[in-house]
Amino acid sequence: MSNRIEHIVTPEEAISLHGLFLARVKRTPDALAYRYFDLATNAWLSYTWLQMREQIARWQAALLSVGLAPGDRVAIMLRNCPQWVMFDQAAMSLGMVVVPLYTVDRPDSVAYIVNDSDAKVVLFETSDQWQALRTVRDKMSGVQKFISLDDLTDKDEPRLKSANSWLPISAQLQNCTAKSDQLATIIYTSGTTGKPKGVMLSHMNILSNAFHTLNTFPVYPEDLLLSFLPLSHTFERTLGYYLTVMTGATIAYARSVALLGEDLQFIKPTVLISVPRIYERVNAAINTKLDEGSAFKRTLFGLAVEVGWARFLCQQSRGSWRLSFLLWPILNLLVAKKIRVKMGGRLRAAISGGAALLPEISRMFIGLGIPVVQGYGLTETSPVISASPMDNNFPDSAGQPLRGWQVRIGELNALLVKGPSVMMGYWNNPEATATMIDADGWLNTGDTARISETGHIYITGRLKEIIVLSNGEKIPPTDMEIAIMREHLIDQVMVFGESHPYLVALAVVNPTGWKHLAEECGLNPDSPESLRDKRVEQHAIERIADQIKDFPGYARVHRVLLLSEPWSIENGMMTPTLKIKRLQVVAKFTNEIKELYAGH
Repeated sequence: MSNRIEHIVTPEEAISLHGLFLARVKRTPDALAYRYFDLATNAWLSYTWLQMREQIARWQAALLSVGLAPGDRVAIMLRNCPQWVMFDQAAMSLGMVVVPLYTVDRPDSVAYIVNDSDAKVVLFETSDQWQALRTVRDKMSGVQKFISLDDLTDKDEPRLKSANSWLPISAQLQNCTAKSDQLATIIYTSGTTGKPKGVMLSHMNILSNAFHTLNTFPVYPEDLLLSFLPLSHTFERTLGYYLTVMTGATIAYARSVALLGEDLQFIKPTVLISVPRIYERVNAAINTKLDEGSAFKRTLFGLAVEVGWARFLCQQSRGSWRLSFLLWPILNLLVAKKIRVKMGGRLRAAISGGAALLPEISRMFIGLGIPVVQGYGLTETSPVISASPMDNNFPDSAGQPLRGWQVRIGELNALLVKGPSVMMGYWNNPEATATMIDADGWLNTGDTARISETGHIYITGRLKEIIVLSNGEKIPPTDMEIAIMREHLIDQVMVFGESHPYLVALAVVNPTGWKHLAEECGLNPDSPESLRDKRVEQHAIERIADQIKDFPGYARVHRVLLLSEPWSIENGMMTPTLKIKRLQVVAKFTNEIKELYAGH
């Protein structure tokens, strides 16, 4: 680890996640901790670590006023903001268990999680959220207080209280009672099928995960991270929250994903933590600009990526010096630097996790001088299992196991892992726990994988999602879908074929790519019937075939259903962590899928 290790609060020193925060305050009380945009003043404001501790004391006193006991559950449904941290730290300091909720989740799902965890307090933010929660409040009879950051009242709901009236003006911080092996949080997996399960993580589960991540990917006190993935996502919570407390880095909370481009240029972060979807959007925007530009610009951009990628391989000792490297100063000035400035101009690393990132997209960012490193993990592992070190970065892999992790390949090529960050189990679900973790402590990730000679993990598929065709051929769809996503016509795709004679694809088209294809075929791109045109489908099949030509012959897509409406959390087609809900997609398009198999 870096010689700046003296800035890191170790798990042994911290003991608990609140102990971690107190240790950070003690070390750097006046250092900048959090930046956020205040709508009331229309300005970016900040908190030091000491100021945060003073605010946490107020939240702690308010929680004590409810009469809750250690072990009681409290739920939080806020966008990323300092109050998320205040509430989280106050609850954990009193030995309570924090249950994060997604702000975009549907009311019935929220009610299920609140009831299943028996949460006594629900903290939310806006009147819009209350209008949604209000529809299911009768299903949440165990909740003693609904607390809103906005000043809300509801004559029909005596449990509703605004934070301003609930919090005391000031308070003295009470002693932390939490222990390292104690339950810290229950995080409900969003679940592509069935009801979500509550993952129980202890204080030490998360502390050890953050600490071991630093051995692979160091973060320093001078680093500035822009936080926009929801803190209810374990990936962001561990790396974009607890890890920064551990190192003393500063967090700036983005205003929204829609304003992310502006926030990147204003905040100028040094580290970015994201899921592939954000990198895919940036890549799509660049490709759209290139398509609209001249052939010379496209050639220049391609050359910049090619030379930049070759320089990366040379720096990683996996490639030799080339004469073309002499062109880099001018290619950097004309192409690469302009892209980097759009992303703030100071990124020393961009971390991608939560799902696989297309190697071509990693290659583009790295070629332009933005080092993308991939990580892999599960909510059940707190979450990071592996990550690519900056100096040994294989961007098409899921990286190498963190220190403390054991990994091996089990039956059906399943990736099995064992380590200090494996969950305590599923909340009130011992049967599911026993299915996931064997008697020797090995957790079955549910992913199929291979491990290279260099120790890098390559995820090859998902056990539960393997498609078995009616002829017995087995096909993991994830790899195919990742390959198909390279086609600019397609924004989202799901391969289907379980118990059927061949594969079909359901694909959401990219608006720009679709417009070009429709015009090429002499069709009106705004007409829904155009998507069903046989010529359009044949073009789509040919483009998909070109992307999956390296797959076995039986892994061929015979028919395609093209769609214009994106799959989203709001329409129930995606989980809050942006994974496709396959069963819901199939259910919605059952009749259309039958037509794709008509006559066979």
